[in-house]
Formats: sequence, C-alpha cells, structure tokens
Amino acid sequence: MLFIQILSIIGILLSLYTLYLHVKINNNANYRAICDINDRMSCTKTIKSKAGKIFGIPNGIFGIGFYVLLLILIYLNFINYVFYLAVLGLISTVYFAYELYFKMKMFCLVCNGIYVINVLIFIFALNN
Repeated sequence: MLFIQILSIIGILLSLYTLYLHVKINNNANYRAICDINDRMSCTKTIKSKAGKIFGIPNGIFGIGFYVLLLILIYLNFINYVFYLAVLGLISTVYFAYELYFKMKMFCLVCNGIYVINVLIFIFALNN
C-alpha cells in the first residue's frame, strides 16, 4: 500500500495544480499554463473545456477528494474499498482520456500524469 500512498500524494499535488490553473484561467483570460506546448498540447484549453468540469465543479476538486479518500481508506485498513475506488479511478481515466484524445483531439501533460497515476494505483490495488 505504500506505493498507492505515494501515488495518491502525487495525485493530490497534480490535482491541486489543475485547480490552481482553473482559478488562474478564470481570473485572467490571457493566462497560459507552463504546460502549454502548442494548440494541441495545452493544459489551458483542456481545463477551459467542458471536460474540465463535472456539474460545473473543476475536476481538480474531485481529484483531491479521490486521492485523499484513498489515503484515508489505506489508513483505516479498508483495503477492499481501496480496490473499488481504484476501479472507479480507472473507469474515469478511460472516460476522460477518450474525451481528451478522441473527441477534443488534445493532449494535456498534467492530465496524462493523472491518468498514469490512476492506472498505477489500479495495478497496485489489484496486486494487494
């Protein structure tokens, strides 16, 4: 479970960064994230898109909640629930990756980092 804890902390940090970007972008229409490479590789465009929110709430908030909940479940030794949450994370990763890559034809460095973390969390949860 140590690897899931480490990955969850990294996930919290990446989710905090996406939330930071969301706030910066909403306060300054000309703001460009450091992870913007070009028109197709852009965190800013991804966060501004409809896929950047669920029910009007920035994905970063859901990400923070997800990773904090994982840490709490590990602390409480609810390992089965960690697995179920990892499955939910994998499903959401597949959905958002589909939205990003195939519908929007975009690439987001931070999003991809989160996707990798979610896949690794699933793999480590599967092996416990």
